[in-house]
Amino acid sequence: MRWPRRVVSVAAFLLLLVAPPLLLVRLTGWPVPAWPSLAQVEQWVADPITTQTVTGALTVVAWLLWLLMVGTIALRLLARVRTAARWMRRMPLPTPLQATATGLAGVAVLGTHTGTAGTPVLGQPATTTPTVDNDRGDLREPQSRQAPDQPAEAAGVVVPGGWLPQETAEQIAAAGALLWLRRRRSYRPDVPDPARHDADLVPLPAVVAAAQTAVATEPDGPRGSTGQGTPGAGRQDGDASVVVFPPGGVSLTGPGASDAARGILITAALQALRDPRQSVRLVTTHADVDVLLNPHPRTASVAGIHVAPTVDDAITAVTSRPAPSPVHRGEDQTGQDRLLLLTHAPTSPQASSRLAEIVARTDVALIVVGELPASDNWSVDSAGHIHSHHDPARRRGRLCVLDMAAARDLLTVISPADVHTAARTPSPPPLVPRPRTPHHTDDETSTTPRRSDAPVLRLRVLGGVTVSFQGTPVVIRRSAALQALVFLAVHPHGATGRDLVEAIWPGLPAHRVTGRLYTTMSDLRKAMREACGAAPIEHVNDRYRLNPGLDVDLWRLHHAVRQATTAVTDRTRAWQAVIDEYGGALADGYTWPWLEAHREVVRRHVIDAHVALADGQADPRQALALLQDAIRVDPYNEDLHRRAAKILTALGDHAAASELLDAYAQRLAQAGLTPTHLLSGTGHQDL
Repeated sequence: MRWPRRVVSVAAFLLLLVAPPLLLVRLTGWPVPAWPSLAQVEQWVADPITTQTVTGALTVVAWLLWLLMVGTIALRLLARVRTAARWMRRMPLPTPLQATATGLAGVAVLGTHTGTAGTPVLGQPATTTPTVDNDRGDLREPQSRQAPDQPAEAAGVVVPGGWLPQETAEQIAAAGALLWLRRRRSYRPDVPDPARHDADLVPLPAVVAAAQTAVATEPDGPRGSTGQGTPGAGRQDGDASVVVFPPGGVSLTGPGASDAARGILITAALQALRDPRQSVRLVTTHADVDVLLNPHPRTASVAGIHVAPTVDDAITAVTSRPAPSPVHRGEDQTGQDRLLLLTHAPTSPQASSRLAEIVARTDVALIVVGELPASDNWSVDSAGHIHSHHDPARRRGRLCVLDMAAARDLLTVISPADVHTAARTPSPPPLVPRPRTPHHTDDETSTTPRRSDAPVLRLRVLGGVTVSFQGTPVVIRRSAALQALVFLAVHPHGATGRDLVEAIWPGLPAHRVTGRLYTTMSDLRKAMREACGAAPIEHVNDRYRLNPGLDVDLWRLHHAVRQATTAVTDRTRAWQAVIDEYGGALADGYTWPWLEAHREVVRRHVIDAHVALADGQADPRQALALLQDAIRVDPYNEDLHRRAAKILTALGDHAAASELLDAYAQRLAQAGLTPTHLLSGTGHQDL
């Protein structure tokens, strides 16, 4: 118990504070009982060292030491009082979400009935957004701490190379998911090969992974288990993003001007991706793109962005093109409904006056990187905060900021090339650049799968994630530990601590979460040891690896793929073994950003097996059944639908072929995709 020690400490403190003055007063009296007379001063000057003067000097020194101790204690107490006062001023009041949760908890515990539920006010800006606060995926409510004269804070995402408003991060996460659907749609099955080198299986850039991790905030279900820690992306970080560009144009200056211009350009492209009906949202020039992006080959083809040869051509484009149709205020992340003209500061007075004239005559929002007379000057720092030109200490909001590498990565994800991939044909350049730090992508293992009835620890990662020992489930308490376990199953040859950190906590410096990784792996080992008496995770030379003796269904599937590709006889049974080992999508239900590439590898193995069996069937109906099973594995693959429709057409069932392709086109439309030229044309004549 701690209270006896605290009582003793308080007693000792009081004794030290009270006892010295009492003893001094009792033994020597007060240090200065009365002011000395002139005669006493003359006597002291004549004979300064006497027993009385020495005693008096020692008494004064003792009193000074006691006063020094009292002053030190007073300063310590004053500092604590100030700290408590600051905490009280910043003490967060319950947010609407917390109040609702408290009310629901009261209903659940006490069984009372609340009269009415709170109704949110439409159009009222949210000041807090739940964000993942620990490696279990728990939610916390970030609190606003801005001054009364500052705008309400909005959630933001810190990503490698910049800062994103929450809505922009959600759009980037959706664009990343849409890119994987494009890759699934365009994949062409071919001769199966266990060593996949498909060019479109590279992971998405780190900035996209950080955004995807930040927006996955559901803590309990598998889809929200991000394993994100407190210092991670997605925490509330910044002031309210700007929603309106003022009339007369805006001059972006300061160290973050170019980064803010890149953020505006990316945001306009994201808005056009979300609403294709508004064809052009931003007009710029080739010279501006070269300065901001060091030219990017895909900028000219990005939806929503019109790149003109010169400033004069850009001005002609904005004056001749109708403005985008209005949208609801607040939905547009660029902060306004008008067409944007983004350029650098002109070098001639004539060009400046023409820009000013265009702004005066049209509803175009002019954004200039650099000084522009007669415009509102926004000084942007490297974090995106806008400072007033007259009062630099006061912030006016925050803009999305991205460095050149992050902006180029996002442009490539937003507007990828539609490439049909074959496993054994020369591959085109990757759709997205490889991450700045390479990840291991080896999905093979040299271990021999154990018998399914052997008394070993079993790990199932196909169709979900379950761990069991002799039929008893093993509980993994931390979602980050579960994620690490699946990551090691996907990488049977092992992974370094840096690989695990970059996968589980994307976008964070490795040194900031190394301690969290050690805690996660320690908890995982403990759970395994409690279940089976041993920790089947090896750690040698900073490399983690699962014991090869584990029973992992993913390893059995890869083993079956290798057996099928090397089989000389009875290949039908070998490919059927691959299909039988498939229990569903890899870690189905989880949305970890690193997972999608490995999930697609498994999916393509199984698709290849179905197509290989279908190509070897003499009966077209059996081949059709195999293709239909493959479509269930990946309902977005276009080549599978084309093959199935071709067989239906050959069998004379044209209505079923048209129904299949129409349903597929509707599925793509619901996902935001369109069929490629393979299925284009009225009546699907290319079949």
